[in-house]
Amino acid sequence: MKNLLLVEDDPEATRLLEIYLSSESYRLVCCGTGGEAISKLNVLTFDLIILDISLPDISGFEICKHLRDDGCTIPIIMLTSRSEETDKVLALDIGADDYVTKPFGTLEFMSRINALLRRSEQTRIEANDQNQEISYKELVINTNKRKVTLRGKRLELTHKEFDLLVLLATHPGRTFNRYEILELVWGNTFEGYANTISTHINRLRNKLEADISDPKYILTSWGAGYRFSE
Repeated sequence: MKNLLLVEDDPEATRLLEIYLSSESYRLVCCGTGGEAISKLNVLTFDLIILDISLPDISGFEICKHLRDDGCTIPIIMLTSRSEETDKVLALDIGADDYVTKPFGTLEFMSRINALLRRSEQTRIEANDQNQEISYKELVINTNKRKVTLRGKRLELTHKEFDLLVLLATHPGRTFNRYEILELVWGNTFEGYANTISTHINRLRNKLEADISDPKYILTSWGAGYRFSE
């Protein structure tokens, strides 16, 4: 049985999700504030987090960023009553796996939950099957520990920066276009987000490269995408 954490201060939305999720045999833990959510995450193990953006104490954005900066890899679905594209971009940028606008269709929402759980399980299996460490020049990537060192010094990468680096480094020489990166790293095809892939590449280069004008690790395939050096 999968354990889900619902962080939602709307009693009606909580009641509705409790009904449908229990019918799918999920074990659901509910809380109405960000502080309570963080407390539960410190003592319990969850397979997925459903996180409302507008909470009475801490915003869902802050909680999501805190979790990802702390190395948490639990899938996160953000909930909001706002439909602005900038909110969706921000949610994905800080590490959310999906973004759902209220009101939402329950069947579609359940499908999104199931898809995320399947993808998370597959990622875990693949990570166990892969080599634990990838080394190239002075760069070492430990996929199991989600740890990256350069010249013996640990690099602080965001959740998505790490996933992007691993995607490229595990396929040296192969060029990925922006939409392939979006699908493989973020798990969706939200076209409005594709233009920010270059932003993540630039952030990685600033952390990896001694001279970003002459990169040695992450290279540009002009007009096609990005690749890791062979």
